[in-house]
Amino acid sequence: MELDLSPRLPKKVYGGDGGSYFAWCPEELPMLRDGNIGAAKLALEKYGLALPRYSDSSKVAYVLQGSGTAGIVLPEKEEKVIEIKKGDSIALPFGVVTWWFNSADTELVILFLGETHKGHKAGQFTDFYLTGSNGIFTGFSTEFVGRAWDLDETTVKKLVGSQTGNGIVKVDASLKMPSPRKGDREGFVLNCLEAPLDVDIKDGGRVVVLNTKNLPLVGEVGFGADLVRIDGHSMCSPGFSCDSALQVTYIVGGSGRVQVVGADGKRVLETHVKAGALFIVPRFFVVSKIADSDGLSWFSIVTTPDPIFTHLAGKTSVWKALSPEVLQAAFKVAPEVEKAFRSKRTSDAIFFPPPN
Repeated sequence: MELDLSPRLPKKVYGGDGGSYFAWCPEELPMLRDGNIGAAKLALEKYGLALPRYSDSSKVAYVLQGSGTAGIVLPEKEEKVIEIKKGDSIALPFGVVTWWFNSADTELVILFLGETHKGHKAGQFTDFYLTGSNGIFTGFSTEFVGRAWDLDETTVKKLVGSQTGNGIVKVDASLKMPSPRKGDREGFVLNCLEAPLDVDIKDGGRVVVLNTKNLPLVGEVGFGADLVRIDGHSMCSPGFSCDSALQVTYIVGGSGRVQVVGADGKRVLETHVKAGALFIVPRFFVVSKIADSDGLSWFSIVTTPDPIFTHLAGKTSVWKALSPEVLQAAFKVAPEVEKAFRSKRTSDAIFFPPPN
């Protein structure tokens, strides 16, 4: 069966006046199921509230657009009320309860990427809601709820039956929601647009890597992430993950061309991508990207907390390490051709500006 790595857009799962929840389906993107990867997007309108929930999967959240407030409760810990904005990354381990709220006119859009190997469905997140018409209270009898929280029957019925919405609701503008608390962001959030750059190539591109050093909760999530931005017509060097990790890539902005090469030197993907698309690069497959005139940016997770990549062009390329005689024999070329090949790309850059 031929491998289908074509980029896909998400489909709407549910929504209403408060906003919508979208997800990528394993049926349309089989690599999600094969790699045990989940991907979803939450879009909240003004006064939209994503009701408190927990998930069967660990995730990384990335704020694509807008600003708002997030509530995060780690197991047996106090609630953190965090101001979130475009560029923020948040690691969400197993067992964390979250809610999300947008008080601004601009739509708040959040991307979720994560692993589903411990989840109920391979390649798909399953959320468990604390409230709403599909919340956990609705499944218990009045007697059980009343005894668990020491409430009379009338109060239980009001508590369980008043919220008829599910997943996402629009709250009344007069309701005062919790304000973000100073200091709550520390250790929970890294803004990829403001963080120190791990790679910065003039006229080429920039990278911010999320790992256990700059966001310790990444260790609990179990995988790393990065935000890559390359300039117009620049190229990201062909490379692969050398620690058997999958690369899950969401195009944040711009557009460009992507090629992926797999086993036996077969090109398994050649496509044009733009904002909103998601694709997955299998283990050890080599991927390269060239931006259009408007540049190209993407947010990726790699299924290991401290990923290691091998790039096949530039000063640190494996080609530079191999003996000249080995290259001559392997390529079956004359010494002058090998020398010309080796003498190019002498910097340690992984991004290459467009030719003059």
